[in-house]
Amino acid sequence: MDSRPPSVHQATSSYEAWLGRWLPLVNDDLSEKHKRMGEDRFEFLRATFYRWAQRWPVVCAELADAPAVLAVGDVHVENFGTWRDAEGRLVWGINDVDDAWTIPYTNDLVRLATSAGLASKAKASLGEASDVILAGYADGLSDDDPHPFVLAERHSRLRHMAVARLRQPPAAFWDDLEGKFLPVDGAIAPAADRFLASSLPAEGLAYARYRRRAGLGSLGRPRFVALAEWLGGRVAREVKLLAPSSWLWANATVDAAAAAPIRYGSILAQAVRCPDPVVAVSDRWVVRRLAPDSSRIELKDLPNDRDERHLLTSMGRELANIHHGSQDAVEAVRHDLGSRPESWLSDAAAAMRQATIEDFDAWRQ
Repeated sequence: MDSRPPSVHQATSSYEAWLGRWLPLVNDDLSEKHKRMGEDRFEFLRATFYRWAQRWPVVCAELADAPAVLAVGDVHVENFGTWRDAEGRLVWGINDVDDAWTIPYTNDLVRLATSAGLASKAKASLGEASDVILAGYADGLSDDDPHPFVLAERHSRLRHMAVARLRQPPAAFWDDLEGKFLPVDGAIAPAADRFLASSLPAEGLAYARYRRRAGLGSLGRPRFVALAEWLGGRVAREVKLLAPSSWLWANATVDAAAAAPIRYGSILAQAVRCPDPVVAVSDRWVVRRLAPDSSRIELKDLPNDRDERHLLTSMGRELANIHHGSQDAVEAVRHDLGSRPESWLSDAAAAMRQATIEDFDAWRQ
């Protein structure tokens, strides 16, 4: 019997066939995704959580029996950003949970550290990134009264980074956004159109409909935008069609996925979080606001090592905020975390970095 793992090409074909059972695939976007997967190691990681979910339990077998939480799954250093809460305050945290599922807590930490080690503009080494991520996570997990990252009074260093990132003139944001819109081929799904209309700030507001190509892991899934004028300025909403977590393709059966709920809303509702009042899930569509103050703080934009380490520490703590939502598992996670050797995260991230590079090289060939 052949015990070798399937190749990355075999895995990709199998996963996309599986994904096509749950939603209509956008073939042009899939072609773009395949192209970008061969351009950069970090981009490859972002695009292939399905492959990670297949390889991580084997490469990091000693971590796969750790306590399970409702986890992000597809987490990486560009999966964090800002939004405005119901009070208009600027908030920072994880902003994409498409692949949320109940899995070992260790997965999120290893994937975040690995992504930092693959980001071409990162200043910290993989070992340094792993250490500060783990420190932030342990600190956040030990907190019996955790708080989200509201950048109004606390978190002055994060607020400074976010405000620096938001200095782009709003007109430039809108010009860049609209420049990437694509025409809609045919009609938008009625459920998506209704959701777009109901998410706008005024009832009956007229809006233009577009298709949008964005992200990497979700490229190939239907994604639409409503653009409208309201009270003297532009407003935009985006809907994206959700599918069962890629973790189910890699670690369960098709039948299990068919019965599985979408966990997007659940993980946001139970985490330690200040919610974005626009984000909602309905009929397997998720809606969010597109605006100049909803953006990422990227490692490449940070001027020095100290800011990068602080941002990575905050990312670790934000993961703890997400995992705090699995209240029944927190004590078990604390105990497991305390029992692991000092270098466990950097060792696991190094192993997954190597596995990812091997897959990236094979994909390019």
